[in-house]
Amino acid sequence: MKVELTDRQLRALEPPSAGRIEVSDTKRPGLRFRLTATGRATWVFEKRVKGGPKRKHTLGQWPAVSLGEARRTALEIESEASRGVDRVALAETERAEAKAEKARAVPLREVLDTYGELHLSTLRTGDERRRQLEQALMDRLNFPISELEPRHLQSAIDAKVRAGRPVLANRFRAALRAFTAWSHKRGYLEVDIGLSVGDAVKELDRERTPSVEECRAIYAACEDMGPLWGPLFRLLVLTGQRRSEIVRLRWEEIDLPGRRIIKPGSTTKNGKAHITHLSEPALAVIEGVAAKEQGWVFSTTGDTPVSGLSKAKARLDRALGDDFDQWRIHDLRTGMATALAESGEPETVVDKILNHSAVGSAPSAVARVYQRGDLLPQRARALDKWAEMLTESASNVVQLHGEGK
Repeated sequence: MKVELTDRQLRALEPPSAGRIEVSDTKRPGLRFRLTATGRATWVFEKRVKGGPKRKHTLGQWPAVSLGEARRTALEIESEASRGVDRVALAETERAEAKAEKARAVPLREVLDTYGELHLSTLRTGDERRRQLEQALMDRLNFPISELEPRHLQSAIDAKVRAGRPVLANRFRAALRAFTAWSHKRGYLEVDIGLSVGDAVKELDRERTPSVEECRAIYAACEDMGPLWGPLFRLLVLTGQRRSEIVRLRWEEIDLPGRRIIKPGSTTKNGKAHITHLSEPALAVIEGVAAKEQGWVFSTTGDTPVSGLSKAKARLDRALGDDFDQWRIHDLRTGMATALAESGEPETVVDKILNHSAVGSAPSAVARVYQRGDLLPQRARALDKWAEMLTESASNVVQLHGEGK
């Protein structure tokens, strides 16, 4: 219904039995009077913004807002809309800014807790990343995150460089940049302050490839490392597996009759289940450790995997002597892969032993299920050959189907 509204008409209107009635004011086009069955009366004005959308504005309840006040407010909105001013958009922006300001006032510790719950908990290295962040930001945890500045991040990184830990400083930088990017996207930071933080040092690709003789020397030096570290390091040398996958090896993952380690995808770097053949020396190493039905193979407490690998590696380095070139545990994989390739083993077999992710298109669903057993006989033969190189004694080499003994 459209009429030129008057105060008398408004007072005479009766609430409907259900729903609502709506009366449009012809004196101020776009202004409407709404009356519901409960007796609630409201002013509404609708107007298109110049160059923009049509907007609906609630002007308040009658009689608190009179007819004259409603018309005056509608005229103001109409005048603004004709100039391209959008009250609804401005209100939305103000609410968003208020919400962002409230988020930026949250203590850094609280934001870090949320980051840990929503993101770090999904990462295999999430606990380590959390420790790095807490250490880097320890002096700022109780301050609002809005007060965090690039200089605070850079200071934490530089402190690690001055402490002689440049590579760790780069890890701190990566952790901090990931955190600030996440915080910026969720409104905790107005800008991503981590973008301006520089590298601690430039890390160069390593080219250290231990020779067979060097790997043999490392293997021999393990004999004096004791009943815990000796077997662990020897298993790393013999299998060429990643250190985390051997350090965190569980008895449930070892098939002694089948002479193999079976790692589920949840415990490997690339998320793929993986089988590692145990050569005779590797099998003897595992059989020499006090066996249990379940739990960690290498542990001092029984509740957690062994810790202190860096200190044990330093002991092994001292046993090797000052003339032995510097090496990392990861270099054992490179040394084994190079030696096997030079001995004629196919690259695909070596890659399978190392559990490298294939390049190119993703494997099919069937391939993902069965790839753990791909080329197993060839991989077993290669690992037996590697054990023979290390120990300089013949192993019971696994034969391929159709080959002679």
